[in-house]
This record gives sequence, structure tokens and C-alpha cells, in this order.
Amino acid sequence: MAYFTFKYEALKDFSQEVFEKMGYTKDEAAIITDVLLTSDLYGIESHGMQRMVRYYKSIKNGRLIMGAEKEIVHETSISAVIDGHNGTGQLLAHYAMTLAIEKAKKSGIGIVTVRNSNHFGIAGYYAKMACKEGLMGFTTTNSEAIVVPTFGRLAMIGTNPLAFAFPAEPCDFCFDASTSVVTRGKVEVYNKKGAPLPEGWAVNSEGKVDSDAADILTSIDQKKGGGILPLGGVTEQLGGHKGYGYGMVSEIFSSILSMGLTSNHTNIGSTGGTCHGFAAMDPALFGDPEEIKKHFSTFLQELRDSPKAEGQTRIYTHGEKEMEAVDRILKDGVPINENTVREMKTICDEYGVDMEKYLGKIEL
Repeated sequence: MAYFTFKYEALKDFSQEVFEKMGYTKDEAAIITDVLLTSDLYGIESHGMQRMVRYYKSIKNGRLIMGAEKEIVHETSISAVIDGHNGTGQLLAHYAMTLAIEKAKKSGIGIVTVRNSNHFGIAGYYAKMACKEGLMGFTTTNSEAIVVPTFGRLAMIGTNPLAFAFPAEPCDFCFDASTSVVTRGKVEVYNKKGAPLPEGWAVNSEGKVDSDAADILTSIDQKKGGGILPLGGVTEQLGGHKGYGYGMVSEIFSSILSMGLTSNHTNIGSTGGTCHGFAAMDPALFGDPEEIKKHFSTFLQELRDSPKAEGQTRIYTHGEKEMEAVDRILKDGVPINENTVREMKTICDEYGVDMEKYLGKIEL
């Protein structure tokens, strides 16, 4: 599978026009673009420009309703529940975390859940929003059911990521991971490449490990059974039940507290219904925030300096690889695989966007 490399600023301007042509305001398009390209800058191909086609298709099939009005249906001084009425995930998530941050700055903690939304990109983006304000940030979301429970063969829960960010030096701590072995986006990338999945990522309709990406995606979409495995894999021996449990924790914090749709009822036909959870907490609840940050930074450095396993030269802390990727990709460009470029071209043809104006002449 061939890759093209584009400058970040060119992709940013390109994406901005595409989303404005779709009908978003300038500010809305900027938020969606920033979420997508932050993923690409972090080196997370599965949730970057690769996802643009998902939002295009969601608008077409009615799951994502342009211009939907968000509604706060329950609120206290430290919490809120938002009904997104199947609006755009990034916009609802940005609003929800902003609200959580405001509550945390006033009361020490803010917890906001969202129901009836859509895919919102990388969870870590929103956890980092709180972190940039000196707060602890937590984000989670459910998704369409694409993960089988331990010992099951029908997808019942989503990849349900958990993201947590905390201020530190020289680099903030940011952990963002699905509660499944991998995300659907990574399976899609393997499918675009025509490559077999690594063994242990997914099971087929009989509950047997399968490496055919196209077969797995078709089985999930057609509800034939099969799906991605929980973090830890197919058995309890390596902790599959733990990933299953983490996925349920995410479900509670997103769909259950918000009284929204659980994963097995979202994204079916024209129904969206994705649910999210957000929290922001002020470290000042526990003492001097700067001293807490310094204390944590010391521990992170001790981790990096601790003895390395044979053949290894470095221990990373969560968030380091992403920050280093940003520097590298801003310099060298964003890699986009050719099938994603084809999808981008199809969207441009639909909305009358001159892709060559931004990205140059591309031979596909």
C-alpha cells in the first residue's frame, strides 16, 4: 500500500474547506479539523484523516444530523447530562469538556456525560484539553458494538477507550487506549492495505481467531457474529476478562449515567446514539498544584531512568511518543495511505473542493 506525504498546514487548510463545504461554520470546521489532525500528528493513523470518510458517510446515512441542537437535560454545580440529538461528536465533546473544565475551576471537579452523539475522534484530545488548563482530564466513549465479551462470539460492546491526562514536565502524562486489543480504525487500515490481521486481534462468527480484516469488518457490520477481542485476548489466561471489564467501566461512565444507548444499540441503520463521558479535576483539591506536578514529574523521570530490559535502550512514559511524533511529522509531513486519499477525492468531488489546490497533483 503506497503512502503520500502532505504538509500539516496544507492538510489543515484542505480539511477546513471540506468541512465548511459540508455545512459547518468556520469555528466548527476548525474544531473537527484540529481533532482529526491532532491524531495524525500523534502518529495515530486510524483516527486522523482516515476518519473523514466516516463522517461523510454518517451524514449521508442519517446517523449524524447537521445542525442538531444540543440540550442540557440535567445539571448540578459539578455535573451535567447533555443530549446531543445525534449531532457531530467532536463539537459535542469539545463543548462537554469545556463545561467540565468550567465546573472544575469553580467547584474542584466537573463531570459531564453525553448521549445521542457520534464518533468524536481520539479520546485523548479531550483529556488534554483539561490538562492544558492545569487540571486532570478523563474521557471515555462507547461505540458501535464491535467487541465480543470474553467467551462470546457476538460483538456486544464498543472499543470503549479510556483517556487520562495529568500535567507533568517535560511532557504531560497522557494515556489513551481502547479497552479492546485494537480499534476498528486499525482493522480498517489493515483492510485498506490488504494485509492479514496479527493473530489474536479478532474472532469470526464462530468465535475462532481470524486474521481476515475484510471478513471481520463484514461480520461486524452485518451482525453475523464475530468481532474484535477485549484487551488481553481470547482467554482469561492473559487477561481478556480485564479488558472486557474495562470496556464495561467505560459503558457505565458514558451510556449508563447519561441514560443513553449502550453499544449494542448504537449505530444501527440511521441511528447514531454514541455516548461519551468527561471529567476534569483540580489538583488543588489535594494541595499545591505545582508541588503535585513536580512530585509526579519526579516519578515519571525515575521510570524513564529505571533499568532497561535486555536489548532495550529506553523506557517511555505515556505521552512521550506522541509529543516526539508531533515534532517529526510537522517537519517531515503527514503520511496518508492511497485508499484514504481516494476517499478524500470522492468527498471533494461531492462538495466541489479543489483538492489539487491544497495537496498538489496526485497520481492514483
